[in-house]
Amino acid sequence: MGDGYTVLCDISCALGEGPSYDPASGKLFWFDIEGMRLLERSFPDGQTIVHHLPFMASALGFVDERTQLIVAEDGLYRRHADSGTLALHTPLEAENETTRSNDARVHPCGAFWIGTMSKREEKAAGAIYWFLKGEIRKLYRDVTVPNSICFSADGTIAYFTDTPTGLLMRVSCDPATGLPIGEPSVFIDWRGQDGYIDGSVVDAEGVLWNARWAAGAVDAWSPRGDRIRTIALPAKQSTCPAFAGPNAERMIVTSAARGRDIGREPLAGQTFLVDLPMRGRFDPRVALA
Repeated sequence: MGDGYTVLCDISCALGEGPSYDPASGKLFWFDIEGMRLLERSFPDGQTIVHHLPFMASALGFVDERTQLIVAEDGLYRRHADSGTLALHTPLEAENETTRSNDARVHPCGAFWIGTMSKREEKAAGAIYWFLKGEIRKLYRDVTVPNSICFSADGTIAYFTDTPTGLLMRVSCDPATGLPIGEPSVFIDWRGQDGYIDGSVVDAEGVLWNARWAAGAVDAWSPRGDRIRTIALPAKQSTCPAFAGPNAERMIVTSAARGRDIGREPLAGQTFLVDLPMRGRFDPRVALA
């Protein structure tokens, strides 16, 4: 146990990412992107089940109680929640074997924003896409490492970053479609500071919670862009937060063990439960039709 956290799952992920909680089933899902694994756990005290995948995948949205939508390296796949059966729904960069999916989150209207990037993190090889009811549009191109995709509760604001830039961006959104309106502006300028902006989620009060890669921390940012809290974690490469529990009152944070010395950092790649009370909210279901 640490100050403000406990270890939820001690399975170490090379690149833990994309935690998402399903309030209908009470289950938490997250990915080991490089290990090509989907992890599933009845929250909080169930046994963790590891599903091996035939591809790299990074995020999951819920369609209904039986159907999930997995964001993978070559497209979006329907997954049966009970059997684990996978079926390609919509290709995405399927012709480009050098890229994979990364950060993604569902907008309040049911649209999915999805980031892609080079598997070798080559500069400007990725993009951020919008997906709704089978339609895909490219929103932003020439992205290196897309992260921090998240939305205000009313769907009028989207946030995202290209991690190497050190800039967390904010853009107005059409709440009915999840499409951006106008040009993005800088919300947080983190250039030259400790660590890098990674995954984020916005709570019910408009506070943005960001996992800070290479710093072992989760930062809380007010809607005005003021840092109001920092939670230290024992894994330097903290990657992404998500709300969980019956009332979205708890927070999960994934991490990555890739490149770390496990002897010196034994909790690297593990998944943590933040023990502070939260006013979180659940991601909406994905609109497939």
